[in-house]
Amino acid sequence: MIYILAILIPPLALLIQGKIFQAIINAVFWILGIVFVIIGGWILWAITVVHAIIVVNGARSEAQTQKIVDAINSNKEE
Repeated sequence: MIYILAILIPPLALLIQGKIFQAIINAVFWILGIVFVIIGGWILWAITVVHAIIVVNGARSEAQTQKIVDAINSNKEE
């Protein structure tokens, strides 16, 4: 679901993932891409989509890694 949102509205997907600064920068380029769609703005749009997908994937991987680290640490304490 978050990947669909990253394709349709990239800045919103980044905000949901808690990446506020990246969402602001992404929003600027996304809006410019929409405004200038007639003269090649689709390239900016594509860049924002790819950026959002990479960040969302990284955030999900980071969360999964943290769960694994927490599980290992909890086993060591027992």
